[in-house]
Amino acid sequence: MKFSEYWLREWVDPQLSSEALVQQITMAGLEVDAAERVAKPFSGIVVGEVLSVEPHPDADKLRVCKVSDGQEQFQVVCGAPNVVAGMKVPFAKIGAVLSGDFKIKKAKLRGVESQGMLCSEEELTLAEKSDGLMPLAADAPVGADVRSYLKLDDNIIDVDLTPNRSDCLSILGMAREVAALNKIPFDAPEVKKTAAVTEDVFPVRIDAPEACPRYVGRVIKGVDLSAPTPQWMVEKLRRSGIRSIDAVVDVTNFVMIELGQPMHAFDLNELADGIVVRMPAPGEKLVLLDGQEITINPDTLVIADKEKPLALAGIMGGEHSSVSEKTKDIFLESAFFAPLHLAGKARSYGLHTDSSHRFERGVDYAHQARAIERATELLLEIVGGQPGPVTEVCSKEHLPAKALVNLRHARVDELLGVHLDRTRVEEMLARLGLSVHKVAKDGWTFSAPTHRFDISIEVDLIEEVARLYGYNKLPVTEPMAPLGIKPLPESKVSLRRLKLHLVSRGYQEAITYSFVDQKVLSLLTPEEDTINLANPIASDMAAMRTTLWAGLLQTALYNQNRQQNRIRLFESGLRFLKKDGQIQQDPMLAGLIMGASMPEGWESKKRTVDFYDVKGDLESLLEIPGCNLSFRGAQHPALHPGQTAEVLKDEQPIGVLGALHPRIAKTLNLNGPLYLFELCLNSIADGQVPSFKGVSRFPEIRRDLAIVIDEQTPYADVALAIAQSAGEWRVHHELFDVYHGDSVDADKKSLAISIVWRHPERTLRDEEITEAFDNVVKELGNRFGASLRS
Repeated sequence: MKFSEYWLREWVDPQLSSEALVQQITMAGLEVDAAERVAKPFSGIVVGEVLSVEPHPDADKLRVCKVSDGQEQFQVVCGAPNVVAGMKVPFAKIGAVLSGDFKIKKAKLRGVESQGMLCSEEELTLAEKSDGLMPLAADAPVGADVRSYLKLDDNIIDVDLTPNRSDCLSILGMAREVAALNKIPFDAPEVKKTAAVTEDVFPVRIDAPEACPRYVGRVIKGVDLSAPTPQWMVEKLRRSGIRSIDAVVDVTNFVMIELGQPMHAFDLNELADGIVVRMPAPGEKLVLLDGQEITINPDTLVIADKEKPLALAGIMGGEHSSVSEKTKDIFLESAFFAPLHLAGKARSYGLHTDSSHRFERGVDYAHQARAIERATELLLEIVGGQPGPVTEVCSKEHLPAKALVNLRHARVDELLGVHLDRTRVEEMLARLGLSVHKVAKDGWTFSAPTHRFDISIEVDLIEEVARLYGYNKLPVTEPMAPLGIKPLPESKVSLRRLKLHLVSRGYQEAITYSFVDQKVLSLLTPEEDTINLANPIASDMAAMRTTLWAGLLQTALYNQNRQQNRIRLFESGLRFLKKDGQIQQDPMLAGLIMGASMPEGWESKKRTVDFYDVKGDLESLLEIPGCNLSFRGAQHPALHPGQTAEVLKDEQPIGVLGALHPRIAKTLNLNGPLYLFELCLNSIADGQVPSFKGVSRFPEIRRDLAIVIDEQTPYADVALAIAQSAGEWRVHHELFDVYHGDSVDADKKSLAISIVWRHPERTLRDEEITEAFDNVVKELGNRFGASLRS
């Protein structure tokens, strides 16, 4: 929230510098993002009055103006399209210095002498761009220093409030805080009830009291929309980040910033028979103030009349019933909408307004009548009119109940580490509007004020005491607790160790959101039932990821678009699956590679990564836990049918790897082959404890085997058969050649495999090796129909 420091000091003026005030607000838990001057330094600019405007003799777009500073008259050449006789504007006299050390000198423009410059908001550094001169109020004192008249030595303070502190989204709320911090009163403007001049009322009916427990309205007839908004109000709104529109809209915005209560004004003559606060009918449409037509969602509360919807409640009004220059009679709205019923509704339409920002977090539910009286008072001063009686419809049983919170005195001392006597605790909380409901031997029961939605449990009260006492005054104490060392099983493999190994192989860790695009998930895991968020922060972050690949692929695309030609990424995190109506969260480890297999260099040949690169990385990684690892051809909707494998540990699937399907790569705008893997972390966290085995001093014996086998038979199955049939003295076996050629049928392949035997206690005999070798050949023939290659 942005606000003017001068505006705040009208309500409460502690004896603090601007810097000290900003620091105090931040240390009270209301973090100040920025505090900057309203305007950059300039001097010599006064309020000038344009007495006459004549065309320039040699330039169609220039005007020759006579300008008075209250003492003298000056000739000024001006090119602004909005310059007219009688207007008051900022006038930079000769010798004035503008921002950037730009000095005004006597000059000639197309042969006509100019004795100064008429200024726009841009020249005063009040706006980045301006289309014309900055008009000043008709009652602006001619000759007065503009910097003083507009109070341009003011600061704009931008406070980044957490969602629980909606009570500070107003000058009233900030003044309450500053007054409490400095133990001084604050002077809120007195809001008097305005007596009704007419008996005109507009009926109100609430059909959804759980969403709108209170609705206050008032008819004001005979308003003059041609009346300008006062300069002081325009400036206060501008310094709060709100542009001036017209007097009625400006007043509703002003009351919102001043008191924290969003309001809306309807053109009374565009309303039919009465206001109805209800849920929408199926298919109802509304053209909003920004011009877009929407179909209203079934869960969105609307403000309607007896014929049609008028506004999205607490979000934005409709164009048809909005106030315009033709408006003569208005209906003012000031309502309380339940925060839970409005949460996320604005975002569902791609909107975020000042009203929705406040209503979603909660406004004071006892404040609506005060706001409408304040708005009436201001409107009558500016646009005139005849007010009718205030109409209020309230469902008290649906209003929030006042929170009663117990606080133990001993608990305050325990959590803060400092002793505060009972009187001081009571006094601190009283400054924040918390009243003692009941006094007990060990503490109190406090009643929370209607503007504090965030106070519900004991620690909330202790936090308030800590804020007022001062976080920086609390003593620093080291925690005392028995910290026993938890035994860690030796067989457990830490995630950190796995990550470091991937880093050693050239991977970089990515951390992506668990919220991803539903469209991406439908490509990667179409068979999974996704978990959609009730209130997504963006349309492309609306679903919980069912695979870590969703974030990694977007990261790869980001890097690819920035000319990275070798990408190796991994991520660890949770995936979210819906199983039997429950949410299952599985810790996963996933990665991808694409681009060049090796960093560019004179000694390495340029080669693009392939399936065996990622497979080799996985084999290296899974050697850490000592997994009994194998791979088996598989199918996956996101992967290439011919380049996909299941990762098996002890014959149980623990993950998958393969090439991203070309169709998906094209949809995601990814170029070139890309290979992925994803493993279940729980399955690889349990490793094997190393055990000592003596090294045999007897020689190894190797036999090479060349077999012809069906092309579709995976080598993993062959390797398993060899391990099971080669006998107990087999040390290892390796595939060292795959052959397709003239002597091998087209549907066959030749595998050349070396098998090594060694006995731990003696030298093996030839007949023992021959017997083991024959067993392998027989087993391969029986299981796969393999034959020795001749």
